[in-house]
Amino acid sequence: MKARVLVTLKSAVLDPQGKAIEGALRSLGVPGVASVRQGKVFDVELDAADPAKAEATLKEACEKLLANTVIETYRIEFVG
Repeated sequence: MKARVLVTLKSAVLDPQGKAIEGALRSLGVPGVASVRQGKVFDVELDAADPAKAEATLKEACEKLLANTVIETYRIEFVG
């Protein structure tokens, strides 16, 4: 089973890297960019057939390692 975990900063947390990317895109002349928030993507392949068990495993991984839940949120998507 394959999953994608998307980790982003909470909306109340400042994102200096996102602001830097936003400024760089503007200086490169990329039109229409209102704002940028950066994050992390993890593609995970699991040895599990049960989607509920796989989701529980991924939530545990996010809570323990993949996301700093004080300042970040995460979303789990199953793919393919």
